[in-house]
Amino acid sequence: MRMARADQVVKQQNGPANGSLYRREYKESFEEAPMHILVFTYLCYGILILFGYLRDFMRKWGLEQCHMAKEREEQKDFVPLFQDFENFYKRNIYMRIRDSFNRPICSVPGPQFDLMERVTDDYNWTYRYTGKVIKDVINMGSYNYLGFAENSEESLDTVKNVLERYGAGVCSTRHELGQMDKLQELEDLVAKFLKVEAAMVCSMGFATNSTNIPALVGKGCLILSDELNHTSLILGARLSGATIRVFQHNNMQNLEKLLRDAVVRGQPRTHRAWKKILIIVEGIYSMEGSIVRLPEVIALKKKYKAYLYLDEAHSIGAVGPTGRGVVEYFGMDPVEVDVTMGTFTKSFGAMGGYIAGKRDLVDYLRNHSHSAFYAASISPPIAEQIIRVMKCIMGSDGTLTELLHGTC
Repeated sequence: MRMARADQVVKQQNGPANGSLYRREYKESFEEAPMHILVFTYLCYGILILFGYLRDFMRKWGLEQCHMAKEREEQKDFVPLFQDFENFYKRNIYMRIRDSFNRPICSVPGPQFDLMERVTDDYNWTYRYTGKVIKDVINMGSYNYLGFAENSEESLDTVKNVLERYGAGVCSTRHELGQMDKLQELEDLVAKFLKVEAAMVCSMGFATNSTNIPALVGKGCLILSDELNHTSLILGARLSGATIRVFQHNNMQNLEKLLRDAVVRGQPRTHRAWKKILIIVEGIYSMEGSIVRLPEVIALKKKYKAYLYLDEAHSIGAVGPTGRGVVEYFGMDPVEVDVTMGTFTKSFGAMGGYIAGKRDLVDYLRNHSHSAFYAASISPPIAEQIIRVMKCIMGSDGTLTELLHGTC
């Protein structure tokens, strides 16, 4: 997969005579699967479906050996909880290959890890564990981008000290007994790292999006969302009650058209001006590997007086000369992004997320976000893990000096 280079981004600030900012067509190339791979993939999928219907027919007449896949009959008078094809897919396709998924690991998620051995006696419907360990399995699915989720006693010494002093968890929200000095230290460090006025941390990355977007926009507002945005962004947009319009992935012409129509036509039926227009994009789209065209998005949001919500979940810590994400990658001023969001589950080897920006924004979210009111705070050991990693990335813990002098 080839990502678009920074020098491919058009940084045109002044629009041409026809009023459009961007005439140049954006070319983003990805490695395409060979035709024979596509053909055999769909062929195998079709064969699985055909055999699935055959197995259902055999179950009906008692010829199928696996009886676990039968529909449960004790609630036959109830409306089915799942759709018919979802049940069909689970019974006849997913369960056939379930042994390849959900494998419990029993080691640090490094480049290689250990798996718990398990066997099934009923065609993958249930498992029993043998007590043996499968060692040195190649890790192809971890978010441990920078390798900070290790178990080195020396590097985790500060985390151990915080665990002994504060305990394992807070067991309260920020508005009750969950406000701690470690969380304040973390928020101050995040704001310093991102070069913004303030930051607020949440205990879950997914909830950072799904609970904070509804606090920013609501009925009478418009959300313009990239078609490849993460599920957490989509859920947050839907929960907000705002009108949602989707633009083609990284297509600035399509985004500008939607912005122009929104400004000219206003809300449906009444044609009143939208209360807010919020553009939601990601820094790096995790499934495609593409990078947002941030300079152009910022130029458009300035031209049409919209707001920008940037999800840096997969880019913070790993992109940019000093790991400060796509804002630094493109050399943009952090102030130009109205709402910056990121997670600690990838580069930082921890959990949780943050919202950062102007102090007024963060103070507003502290008093209106469901994450602040109803979710338990990040545990102090997790906060310390994030702090030590962020200091290491920033070089403020002395490791950068050691590296430059060849002693690290």
